[in-house]
Amino acid sequence: MALLEVEHLTQRFGGLQALTDFNLTLEEREILALIGPNGAGKTTVFNVVSGFYTPTEGSVVFDGKPTRGLKTNEVTSLGMARTFQNIRLWKDLTVLDNIRIAQHHNLGYSLLDAFLRTKKYRIREREIEEKSRNMLEKMGLTEYAAEFPKNLPYGLQRRVELTRALSLEPKLLLLDEPAAGLNSADVGELIGLIRWIYDNFPITIWMIEHQMQLVMSLCTRIMVLDFGKVIARGTPEEIRVNPVVINAYLGEEAAQCC
Repeated sequence: MALLEVEHLTQRFGGLQALTDFNLTLEEREILALIGPNGAGKTTVFNVVSGFYTPTEGSVVFDGKPTRGLKTNEVTSLGMARTFQNIRLWKDLTVLDNIRIAQHHNLGYSLLDAFLRTKKYRIREREIEEKSRNMLEKMGLTEYAAEFPKNLPYGLQRRVELTRALSLEPKLLLLDEPAAGLNSADVGELIGLIRWIYDNFPITIWMIEHQMQLVMSLCTRIMVLDFGKVIARGTPEEIRVNPVVINAYLGEEAAQCC
C-alpha cells in the first residue's frame, strides 16, 4: 500500500480552478519534488493534502486512511508534518518552547490536569521536555535552546522549523520551499541537512522548491505543475531535458546549469 494516494484532485475557488485532476502515488522512503512557475497551484496541493482545504473533487488517502473531513491537527496525528515557505515560528517563545508546543496535539492530559498540576501533567511535561531537548541535540541546536528565534539567522530559523516538524515523528514530511530566502552557502548546508534527515529518520519527503540545485541533487522523482495541471513526471535527468518543462518553467539556461 502506498503511503499517500491522491486521485483526481480538483480545487476551485469561486470561478478560479487552481487544480485540475491531480493524481499522485507516493511510496515510503521517496524524496519527491513538485516544481513549476509561481501560481501553478503547488501550495494549493499541499494545503489540500495537509487538511487546510477540502478538495472540490477527488480524494486523499494517507497511510490507508481517507483525510476528507479531517482537521489539520487530525491529519498531523496520522503522521504528516509540514513546514511553510514563510517560516512560521513563535518568535517570542524560546527555541525549546517552539519544539515543546508542537506536541500540543498529543498531550495526554486534560485542562483540569494542567490547572491542578496533577501527577499526570507533571510526568507528561517532563517527557515532552526531554523529547524536545533530544531533538535539539540531534539537530545541532542545543546551544540555542534558550534563544528566541527572532534573534537567530534565517538559516538557523529554518533548521528550528524543521526540528519542530520532525519532533512530531512524521511518516511524511512536506517542505514548502525550504530554500526560500537562503543564500548559496545556506542552500548547500540545507541540502546536507535534508539528506542527513532522510538517512537518519524513517521518513518520506515531498517538497515544493524553485532551487534546482537542491531538487536535482536530492529528489528521486519530480512532478511539474503548470496552470494547475501536471505537465511532466520523471527522474531529475528526464525532467532536465524535457522540452515541455524547459519551455514552461526551466528555460534553456537553467536546464543546462542544473
